Amino acid sequence: MKKLILLPAIAALLLSCKTQNHTMENPQEWKRTTNIYEVNVRQYTPEGTFAAFEKELPRLKKMGVKTLWFMPITPIAQQNKKGSLGSPYAAYDYTTINPEFGTLENFKHLVDEAHKMGFKVIIDWVANHTGWDHVWTKSHPEWYLKDADGSFHKASGMDDIIELDYTNKEMRLAMIDAMKYWVKETNIDGFRCDLASWVEVDFWQQARPEVEKLKPLFFLGEFDELENPDYGKVFDASYSWKWMHLSQDFYQKHLPLSDLKNLLEQYSKIGDNSMRAWFTTNHDENSWNGTEYEKYGDFAPALAVFSATWNGVPLLYSGQELPMKTKRLEFFEKDPIPWNGKYELEDFYKILLNLKSENPALRGGDPAVTTYWINTTSNDKVLAYLRKNGEREVLVLINTSKDAVNFKLEDDNSVGSYKNVFTNNKAELIKGSDVSLPAYGYLVYEK
Repeated sequence: MKKLILLPAIAALLLSCKTQNHTMENPQEWKRTTNIYEVNVRQYTPEGTFAAFEKELPRLKKMGVKTLWFMPITPIAQQNKKGSLGSPYAAYDYTTINPEFGTLENFKHLVDEAHKMGFKVIIDWVANHTGWDHVWTKSHPEWYLKDADGSFHKASGMDDIIELDYTNKEMRLAMIDAMKYWVKETNIDGFRCDLASWVEVDFWQQARPEVEKLKPLFFLGEFDELENPDYGKVFDASYSWKWMHLSQDFYQKHLPLSDLKNLLEQYSKIGDNSMRAWFTTNHDENSWNGTEYEKYGDFAPALAVFSATWNGVPLLYSGQELPMKTKRLEFFEKDPIPWNGKYELEDFYKILLNLKSENPALRGGDPAVTTYWINTTSNDKVLAYLRKNGEREVLVLINTSKDAVNFKLEDDNSVGSYKNVFTNNKAELIKGSDVSLPAYGYLVYEK
């Protein structure tokens, strides 16, 4: 048995005390038990509107979704746009609504209804760049980076967007004011910050406390903390890009399981001041690099189990409950998710998401939770770990190989009376218990 290294979260505890507003209950505690569901409004329904998506809220609540992340809701720049509709990440204006989706009142109504049902709502924030004809290009062209010839500087590899100049103090204040606008006007609960590490970290250090003068917020950053440790001091959660890429290489290139475990230990050494978001797909991956099943094949469901049970926050994308095995959604055109009314993985995700929310052993970024590797007779094939918080435990066994495997549990930490979360069957596990898993199979036990 090997215990993972989990550092004390002193800074996180200080922050939580600061944001308690002199009450006994920390208003940020929901972050520890939440999950995040990315909403692609354009493709979610045939209508592609806020009003149409709002009808999906009861189903998503039933599935156990806790936090809704909306891809950019701002209008799209028309100059140099891609395709017929353009990219939501090429903004025309930071403080108005994309008319493709409806009106500001439609969005406010959606947020209000979501809050009534217990959801948190965060919106995508694209701070690094705008579209070519963003309103600032006319009113404040000095807020942009320029090339030697004086033209706007294109973002790396993307012809439809131009980069802002973060040495400009006025632009920074205007960006912060724009973020405040959405909190004041629509009462959102936070931001998913696009390409967060492309923006100087001191901007986020400046922006977050200013915006949080309005209310405590959740900040999810698109960066990997292993590569950008300073950003982890500002954000509540960050992307696990290295894990996503390595797990794909593991499946496709037949790497040793020790490579995955070593990377997980690197993430664990970061500590609990921030969390990692675990995922198998998102809007970029699905559109440009393939569906989760194209990337991971039959291993995809097991990786979803991992995402919901490892230390951090699980991140889902629109349509994963369908599932979308071969469907890549168009990015610059209307291309609705092919819903068929079956939602074949709805119960699968409902079990995982509720387990994450309800079992204290799965609290993300909580130093009270300890994670152990579980020793088995098939350590080269089985990813086995236990998460423990007081008397509550979650034991996860994942066969990472393309062959069925029979093995024994060889660890005192896996002894006890458990319940299989997928079948509700009881299991008495002892040191030496025999376990069988099919190819890419998994077992999740709790107590």
